[in-house]
Amino acid sequence: MTKDRQATLSTFSTDDIETHISSLGGLLQACVHGGAGVHFVLPFTEKDAEMFWIEKVRPAVKDGTRVLLVAWKDGRIAGSVQLDTDTPPNQPHRAEVSKLLVHPEFRRQGIARALMAELERHASGLGRSLMTLDTVTGDNAEPLYTSLGYKPVGVLPGYSLNPAGDRLDSTTIMYKVL
Repeated sequence: MTKDRQATLSTFSTDDIETHISSLGGLLQACVHGGAGVHFVLPFTEKDAEMFWIEKVRPAVKDGTRVLLVAWKDGRIAGSVQLDTDTPPNQPHRAEVSKLLVHPEFRRQGIARALMAELERHASGLGRSLMTLDTVTGDNAEPLYTSLGYKPVGVLPGYSLNPAGDRLDSTTIMYKVL
């Protein structure tokens, strides 16, 4: 566990996911309802959010192919980010940033930056030197990633439905060499 002036960061185990499933579900649901383009569309219930953590994240954490970092502030889960290391044999140097989430009540407090810095430390510690990610083109996260040194590769038009399900959003593919 590392302490940032903005938040306390911790690496979650499968037991931690189970213990805090309601809070993780609440984080994801609040972000989706707040417009975050993280693969889900409305309606999106607390149960839907909890099932994501149980069915998708927990098995990968258990297998050691995913690192889940969580930010705590004021005794609550304020954010999270995942490091996906499930890469093909010819890409042992690469990892993917997945689902950077900051609860709407905790945004603009440096939590996303702290989570990304810690994620990059984890990636380096695992021998990963190339980080990749995708983000909704024109979304608030895109300039954040740019300010952290991520470079855009290109834009895929009409990549996914937005959370309201009423239009297709483009996605920007980005990378960073650590």
